[in-house]
Amino acid sequence: KEILLMGFYQPHEALSRFLVSAQQEFKIPIRYLQEYAALGTGGGIYHFRDQILSGGAEAFFVLNADVCSEFPLQEMLEFRQRHGDAHSFVILGTTANRTQALNYGCIVANADTQEVQHYVEKPSTFVSEIINCGIYLFTPDIFQHIGEVFQRNQQELVLEESSNGWQRAEVIRLEQDVFTALAGSGKLYVYKTDGFWSQIKSAGSAIYASRLYLNQYSKSHPERLAQNKPGGPVIRGNVYIHPTASIDGTAVLGPNVSIGEGVTVGAGVRVRESIVLHGASLHDHTCVLNTIVGWDSTIGRWARVEGTPSDPNPNDPYAKIDSETLFRDGRLTPSITILGCSVTIPAEVVILNSIVLPHKELSRSYKNQIIL
Repeated sequence: KEILLMGFYQPHEALSRFLVSAQQEFKIPIRYLQEYAALGTGGGIYHFRDQILSGGAEAFFVLNADVCSEFPLQEMLEFRQRHGDAHSFVILGTTANRTQALNYGCIVANADTQEVQHYVEKPSTFVSEIINCGIYLFTPDIFQHIGEVFQRNQQELVLEESSNGWQRAEVIRLEQDVFTALAGSGKLYVYKTDGFWSQIKSAGSAIYASRLYLNQYSKSHPERLAQNKPGGPVIRGNVYIHPTASIDGTAVLGPNVSIGEGVTVGAGVRVRESIVLHGASLHDHTCVLNTIVGWDSTIGRWARVEGTPSDPNPNDPYAKIDSETLFRDGRLTPSITILGCSVTIPAEVVILNSIVLPHKELSRSYKNQIIL
């Protein structure tokens, strides 16, 4: 019925434009609610509880913005009707490998009822292979539990006079403050999904997320994917091409390529494991691998732009993408190459494992650098 986006960033023109276009496309009210400070995952929804409840909602979903998934929302609703009562809450869970599970919230559940019996956020030792996906189904009752944490925080702040006013009682974390307390109370359940799920913690992880979505399209919306046609470009694997893009018939695209609105791809171009955003131009015989090409950027003839993928282990079905740090030992970690908007790459140069900030006109080759 309604979508509320919450954050503490100042809303700007690009966000406002996005909200207007999304409302028109999906015919649904979409609003941005700005917190006066970073209030944590629970504090934000508690602060705006009147807005959330204003439509008389029986239940509502809370989704972290940095995850991609099949989002089995209907299935979570049906699961809640089968398990628990009208006042219970549901966490979406998935299976991770034992090592990576330590980087997430870990859930121990009853094998028969799926009731959450124990919850630990980023444990120091192994607790469970079932991890929190950051997607929740709540009823208005959740605000009573968050309110109890808020009151407890207030009492502690009154007692701790040395806090210097830096701490706020309103800063509440759903995971550590609320779920840990709810576990074992009969009110919290986990719905385990076998569908795809991944965090998106860096710009480069968008390439992996794109692969997951393109793979999903091949099953649910094959008509969205490009096909090999006489006189058209060679398509390998899952490729999306916007109808307004102009692709030369001698280009080779895929697997895992997404070509945006108004993009121009010249003769003999090779693109693999990449996202090319709207208005970009790839001149003849360029090679683009493991790269995000920003809006209105240009890559000159015979140039090579390449990154290093940071994919999970393909041999482990439960492996997740690691949150790579940008630097290691004082050096830039080899990763996806990212060209910001309106970047110009000259002909016959090589850009390798680099991040180029917007509106840059390069004059030579670069390797393992952030170009400011």
